[in-house]
Amino acid sequence: MINVLMIEDDPEFAQILAEYLAEYNIKITNYEDPYLGLSAGVKKYDLLILDLTLPGMDGLDVCREIREKYDIPIIISSARSDVSDKVIGLQIGADDYLPKPYDPKEMYARITSLIRRYKKSNEPQAHATQTLFRVDDMRHQIYYNETPLSLTPAEYEILHYLIKQHGFSVSREQLVYNCKSLKDKGSKSLDVIIGRLRVKIGESSKTPQHIHSVRGIGYKLLG
Repeated sequence: MINVLMIEDDPEFAQILAEYLAEYNIKITNYEDPYLGLSAGVKKYDLLILDLTLPGMDGLDVCREIREKYDIPIIISSARSDVSDKVIGLQIGADDYLPKPYDPKEMYARITSLIRRYKKSNEPQAHATQTLFRVDDMRHQIYYNETPLSLTPAEYEILHYLIKQHGFSVSREQLVYNCKSLKDKGSKSLDVIIGRLRVKIGESSKTPQHIHSVRGIGYKLLG
């Protein structure tokens, strides 16, 4: 069973999500008060779902405090639409940002993806992941099948992040806010960059071999 700590001041919303996720062997323990949530023994949980608009303490401050003390996956779940909230949340340690309202199926997908990623990162690596992509950080160069790719700064940052998360689904929000060179933070700009990257490695969006679209989440790099 996956044990999830939730800090959410809307008990009805928390209950609906908890009932849905219980069908997938995911147990949610919700605290409406952020101070109670912080003192709930964070270490015993596998993941945190965090609202931003909370009584007595801003959710970003909760995120910052938990990240300083614990290595736990954090998904921010908020109705706040200010882009700066998303940027700050991801910068201070949140792993994902899911704006409300959302389908519980999407939250389930993001939870399982993050749990797999954290388990993978904490496992001893017997051998390096086999991939046709290679990053040379010193030269700021990415190679595909040992051929250097000619990339714009934004293309480099997006592909670099996908390579770091090789084999795992990465949300659109994560990609956008980890790309400092992307001036337009809209999802259409991300789609354009992904399209250009596919062209540069010789694949199409209809039959991709490496950069795959993940419905309701974002993208995944394979191969």
